[in-house]
Amino acid sequence: MSDHQHFKFHKPFGVISQFVHNGKRQKQVIGDFFNFPKGTMAIGRLDENSEGLLLLTTDGMTSEKVRRQSVEKEYYVQVDGLPDAAAIQALESGIDIGLKGEKYTTLPCKVTAIDEPSNIPPRIKKIRDDRHGPTSWLSITVTEGKFRQVRKMTAAVGHATLRLIRVRIGNIRLENLKAGDAESIDVGEI
Repeated sequence: MSDHQHFKFHKPFGVISQFVHNGKRQKQVIGDFFNFPKGTMAIGRLDENSEGLLLLTTDGMTSEKVRRQSVEKEYYVQVDGLPDAAAIQALESGIDIGLKGEKYTTLPCKVTAIDEPSNIPPRIKKIRDDRHGPTSWLSITVTEGKFRQVRKMTAAVGHATLRLIRVRIGNIRLENLKAGDAESIDVGEI
């Protein structure tokens, strides 16, 4: 029997994916929301402007398991404009993005145009005014997690990411968690 603990956390917009303040910023960090056990680590990260599902664990082996390419990560992505079939096909097939100054071709993924999700909270900070043209939503499911990958992918097809919400990792879903809430999970669900 393992003494390790695992959690799912709904990371709000504007929160840093770390547990303690580094002294330089006054931004909120994960550790401001819940008293997680000593040794808790984030499995992957979400940047400050991204929101949604973040898995946390006290077990490095679980972290390694979740980061494997066999585990899907699904995002709801609000993008600038209306991507056409060619843009969606380019995203699905794998697209060249910049990664640490080098060209990187993403692995094939699943991309679907979706209606605006009704089960996500409104954004705290307004994204932009409707006068700047239409926006649309995509569901993008990847099996890798490179630095700002989804944002770079949508930009590469001419549709900048305006809002990015991770909604699923493997079989674990964000549903039923309000922004800032955490819940114990069984990692066997992944």
